[in-house]
Amino acid sequence: MDITVLGEARYPSPLNYYVNDEARVPFNVIIDPDAPPAETLLFEVAGPRRKLFFDPAKTRAGIVTCGGLCPGLNNVIRSLVLQLHHGYGMREILGFTNGYQGLDPWRGSEPIPLTPEFVEDIHKEGGTVLNSSRGPVDVSVAVDNLIRRKVDILFVVGGDGTQRGGAELFREAELRGHALAVVGIPKTIDNDVAFVTGTFGYVTAVNEAAKTIACAHTEAHSVLNGISVVKIMGRNAGFIAAGATVASQDVNFTLVPEVPFFLEGERGLLGALKRRILRRAHAVILVAEGAGQHLMAGGEEKHDASGNLKLKDVGLFLRDRIESYFRAENIPFALRYFDPSYTIRSVPACAEDAILCDFYARNAVHAAMAGKTGLVIGQHHGVFTHVPIDLLAGQKKQLDLNSPLWQGALASTGQSIARFPSE
Repeated sequence: MDITVLGEARYPSPLNYYVNDEARVPFNVIIDPDAPPAETLLFEVAGPRRKLFFDPAKTRAGIVTCGGLCPGLNNVIRSLVLQLHHGYGMREILGFTNGYQGLDPWRGSEPIPLTPEFVEDIHKEGGTVLNSSRGPVDVSVAVDNLIRRKVDILFVVGGDGTQRGGAELFREAELRGHALAVVGIPKTIDNDVAFVTGTFGYVTAVNEAAKTIACAHTEAHSVLNGISVVKIMGRNAGFIAAGATVASQDVNFTLVPEVPFFLEGERGLLGALKRRILRRAHAVILVAEGAGQHLMAGGEEKHDASGNLKLKDVGLFLRDRIESYFRAENIPFALRYFDPSYTIRSVPACAEDAILCDFYARNAVHAAMAGKTGLVIGQHHGVFTHVPIDLLAGQKKQLDLNSPLWQGALASTGQSIARFPSE
């Protein structure tokens, strides 16, 4: 689990507190006496080091934000700039715009000089002042541009695809003999980044989803046989859906990618929904965007600019199937459909996420100034860590169906994993 370093750290840090470079945090902290002993991963503890690789007065940093929007992006940018400027005395910080394409001088705009004055109020707004985009960049062209601009440190804020791109930039710079520190900050409201307990934006997303669920519950409860279907984000993992279910306590059926479900038959959603409506006269269904994809198989597969498979719209699919089913059963109903996905991801960060953004950003700065590269800032058991990008790449975190979060969702809705409830 060793982290790549660019060379010997020779400059004294201007900070007055340090983390021992040999300090480690185990990935697993629970010892199960019934399980065979297993070797656990040990991650380097994040934080400021006593010696720096870069001389702050002669160092230039760059920041790039990639992928979809997420609450807290501006908070991260602001905290990066303030820690570099006030903490280390760095004066030259560039913001590359429009994602990775901003690293290509032929496709991107001129980078923005980032100063404390520029970032003063950006944390109060959603989105990212640097803009974002999906898709890769020609690594050779990007590194040429970074070398020409004398960029020594690059902070990449994005998901696993973004971090894989950061690793490619580091390796290309290494081949050129350019000492480039590439440090990643994990970004996704889905909270599905491996080796990271919590990503910024997730708690805000749960808060916003719970607000929509409250409205959906009101709509369903205010008419006879009211049914509300709410679709939220969650491509590969149902963390937002499970969290919002527990937070709201108003959901009756929670559908997540980790648990395949049926529509027809004794074990099916439609029959369970019918029983619920006949007994209680209202229902709220919460579905993550990646759930139920097996029910919509067929047709041409399409991919986005980042190479991700474009999902079929399970929300509209469920809406139409529920309408057809209740008409065929000759049961009167009133169906309302909610899709707050873009609203959820474009709002400013809540207080908890704002704090998390600051911690991620400042630990990324500490790692970069020490000359560490090819890593992503992680978090385990309340401790921030350094995770090699190569370890993170290609892995996704999913809901543990035995976890308190999912068990709480099941208890709140009354549904079971194997079948839906009778009421």
